[in-house]
Amino acid sequence: MKKLIILLALPVIFCSVYAHTHNNAKFTRETKIIAITILAEARGEGEKGMYAVAAVIAQRAFERKRTPTEVCLKPYQFSCWNGKQLKNLEHLLKVPQGKYALALAKNIKLLSRDYVGYANHYHATWMKKKPYWAKGEKPVKVIGQHAFYKL
Repeated sequence: MKKLIILLALPVIFCSVYAHTHNNAKFTRETKIIAITILAEARGEGEKGMYAVAAVIAQRAFERKRTPTEVCLKPYQFSCWNGKQLKNLEHLLKVPQGKYALALAKNIKLLSRDYVGYANHYHATWMKKKPYWAKGEKPVKVIGQHAFYKL
């Protein structure tokens, strides 16, 4: 029970700690790429949904022995990057959820991957057709409108 409370508090902690430093901070290209991926994939899902997507990025980086940026930019992994460049998506960092996404991105290696049951894949539950890789698979967790899978 104690672990669950800590996990649920993490999004709030990240947001409040980060709010004081956001305006003056300079961010690396890597931090921006991770934050944009989180925003493009889950900005409408609230802090829990954004945290969950960030945890999947962290899990993939861990499993594949890649950087989170390499995971985000790998072709056909996150549709927001298909044919797009950083300069075309930087406007997302200015949305209200941008501060939180930047905090997650900056702390990506510290996130609890357990929060999503160590899931390494997810999809939107509102999709009419499940992705090919989800057929016959059972999600380990559903958060908002995303189903998470450990494949």
